[in-house]
Amino acid sequence: MKKMFLAGGGGLLLVIGAVVAGAGLFLWSTYNRIVTAETAVDGAWAQVENNLQRRGDLIPNLVETVKGYAAHEKEVFEQVASARSRLAGAATPAEAAAANAGMTSALGRLLAIAENYPELKANQNFIALQDELAGSENRLATARRDYNELVRAFNTIIVRFPANLAPGLFGRQARTFFEAES
Repeated sequence: MKKMFLAGGGGLLLVIGAVVAGAGLFLWSTYNRIVTAETAVDGAWAQVENNLQRRGDLIPNLVETVKGYAAHEKEVFEQVASARSRLAGAATPAEAAAANAGMTSALGRLLAIAENYPELKANQNFIALQDELAGSENRLATARRDYNELVRAFNTIIVRFPANLAPGLFGRQARTFFEAES
């Protein structure tokens, strides 16, 4: 009976079945690896957004403290407010990176004002806010580095052979790095 099965094309069916099962296992495994990597990227991006939000929340307090000493520096305050709203409205890593560059520039000008006001530099609120801002910048740099590392890993997974055959089936595309200006 066994010989009849193999001779009658049953062996071919077994080979085809094994190939189909192997392809199915490959796709299942690849899909799970891609989804795991993509979830890690999304989690890391959430951390970047949290840190951007934390920094953004400190800005109004810093601006109010500086305003008390340098009320005539209206243009700088407007630039900070504008940069903060662009950052809050950023939807993609590329938009966030561009808005972040504007925020960093505006903050630099705001902090430069403090150099002209020795009594402001000695103000405890200002000193505390500067420390908080420095801590936020460090957290943001760490979150950005972690995000970019996970994006690199994800992008590598979806372009390596033979896994690069699967992302098209699953609708996955390479992610954008969060590139801050120097």
